[in-house]
Amino acid sequence: MDLAALQALLAHVPGKRVACVGDLMVDRFVYGSVSRVSPEAPIPVLARQRELKMLGGAGNVARNVAALGGSVALVGLVGGDAEGQDAARLVGEARPAIDGYLVTDAGRPTTLKTRFISGGQQLLRVDLEESRPVTGEVEQRLIGTIRDAARGASVILISDYGKGVVTDAVIAAARETAAATGAKVIVDSKARAFARYGEIDLVKPNAAELSYATDLPTGTDAELEAAIARALELWATRGVLVTRAGKGVSLGLRGEAVRHFRTTAREVFDASGAGDTALAALGLALAAEADLESAIAFAQLASGVAVGKAGTATVGASELVEAVLSAHSAHAEGKVATAQRMVEEVARWRAQGLRVGFTNGCFDILHKGHVAYLAQARTWCDRLIVGVNSDASVRALKGEGRPVNDLESRALVLAGLRSVDLVAPFDEATPVKLIEAARPDVLVKGADYSEDQVVGGDLVKSWGGEVKLAEIVDGYSTTAAIARMTRAQADKEQA
Repeated sequence: MDLAALQALLAHVPGKRVACVGDLMVDRFVYGSVSRVSPEAPIPVLARQRELKMLGGAGNVARNVAALGGSVALVGLVGGDAEGQDAARLVGEARPAIDGYLVTDAGRPTTLKTRFISGGQQLLRVDLEESRPVTGEVEQRLIGTIRDAARGASVILISDYGKGVVTDAVIAAARETAAATGAKVIVDSKARAFARYGEIDLVKPNAAELSYATDLPTGTDAELEAAIARALELWATRGVLVTRAGKGVSLGLRGEAVRHFRTTAREVFDASGAGDTALAALGLALAAEADLESAIAFAQLASGVAVGKAGTATVGASELVEAVLSAHSAHAEGKVATAQRMVEEVARWRAQGLRVGFTNGCFDILHKGHVAYLAQARTWCDRLIVGVNSDASVRALKGEGRPVNDLESRALVLAGLRSVDLVAPFDEATPVKLIEAARPDVLVKGADYSEDQVVGGDLVKSWGGEVKLAEIVDGYSTTAAIARMTRAQADKEQA
């Protein structure tokens, strides 16, 4: 997701409301230091220093919705115990972003996960839970609560950790409420019995869960596509969104081919809670009226940030913007290539049946005319290479005092443009050597040249390529920009 699309989506998030129904937990983190082994057994001794409690499970989904700028109605179950009081307190502290609809069952404990941590590593996790399905009067209270909580929500998220809250009757209540209000229903489930969710909009298993549920392998794209097709035969859901860790996600909708959405590999510090973050971001984006592809990109971005953080951490809007800016910078650097890597990239593109274009210039001070020119050049090909003169080459062509910006700056700015796929610097007066190495299908130059004046044009035509002349935006040039700056500086000095 690029920065403009992200900012446009985030601008629509405030005021959007989702409902989240599922297994509410309390996550307890006990931090300390380990400096010795117990004399009683070969185990480390943790010297406790501090502890932290936060909402987990469906509560973590709600926390992430709130952190991203939305509002959420959280429907969950707590016990009549101290942990239940902790959950109620944590929900209350998050108001008004999180509106708590908590049902108490005095006959069961609040789900509590306690993690003991030293030096950034988990030593042990202790779970307190009861997974029997809710029944009777408690189940009826949950059903009634769903109807109240879903008022004003355009998306209902079901977070099913298999702890007993998401019964068939609770699922039916969520579906009926959605049908009455027009809300979408999205399920993230660890229960693996996906058919029970019925006619919902989207179910979100991971690749291992999909394999288990369909009894089919999911390692390759082809295997995954077959498993999704089988899932859509077995389940009534309208769509299946499969998370595949470093391979991205894959989406299967009824009557449509499976689409694969790759993701940028990120260093994983702690994967716990990343699925909750993805569910929250996906639901909130759809509530903000984003299309499904944009919502998936938003969820991928958010979960990618989450895995770089410790514990069941939330992800905020500013962190997403920062992640896009960082990725864009790294991506731009990766688009600046030597002639040898250019040849390798061209070979890879050609293997995919892509049409390669080439253009060149000094691009000393990038302006509106350059951007329009490169955008038009990109319409004539699938991948566009820009050859850019080195500093010495610019100086030889333009004289002393040029370039204004050095090669690194010019190359990175060009690489940051969406229309540019690769930037290849060259030292010579002309880019003929690069053109011979790249063997482009189309060579682009400005319309201020005639076709017979385009350097390398005859070469490109000799192997069946073509020469295109792009329109020039009047009034914009580097020379003119320098002249304006020079006049402005002179006027300032005279004043």
